[in-house]
Amino acid sequence: MYSEQKQEIRVHIRWMIRRDMAEVLQIERESFEFPWIDEDFIRCLRQRNCIGMVAEHEGRVVGFMIYELHRTRIHVLNFAVSKAYHRLGTGSQMIAKLVAKLSAQRRSRIVLEVRETNLGAQLFFRENGFRAISVLHKFYDDTPEDAYLMQCRYRTEKPAKVQSPEHIVRRAA
Repeated sequence: MYSEQKQEIRVHIRWMIRRDMAEVLQIERESFEFPWIDEDFIRCLRQRNCIGMVAEHEGRVVGFMIYELHRTRIHVLNFAVSKAYHRLGTGSQMIAKLVAKLSAQRRSRIVLEVRETNLGAQLFFRENGFRAISVLHKFYDDTPEDAYLMQCRYRTEKPAKVQSPEHIVRRAA
């Protein structure tokens, strides 16, 4: 898709704090046609089950995610990476942080909504293990646009199948 090859970077993912808001709002404005405003973030983060995290690189906030913890799932409400840090692994590291919170016993899936016109986000989440599971008609307040409900489920790694000794055939070297 792109001819230039970018080098992946490592980011530090930590809890969002109040002084991150200026950088978070800048990323939000550059990322979305209908961005959240400061009050949207504050209202959301004041809820008991809502968590904000940022991805930091060299002292700068380069991405963020807002999600809700429910009994059996994690619901991503907002997720963005600064355009200057697209295709450098920042978003994938943020998703990996969420996936690490999943377990068979507790929260077994991550869900999120993506605008039908946001092909870049659809492809990104698909590359990171999400699948569209339904269409939410006229989901957004700001447009009559539909959304895709995407989901990533907890997966246990299947052990490699080991053949019993009677199935092993020796070959002469």
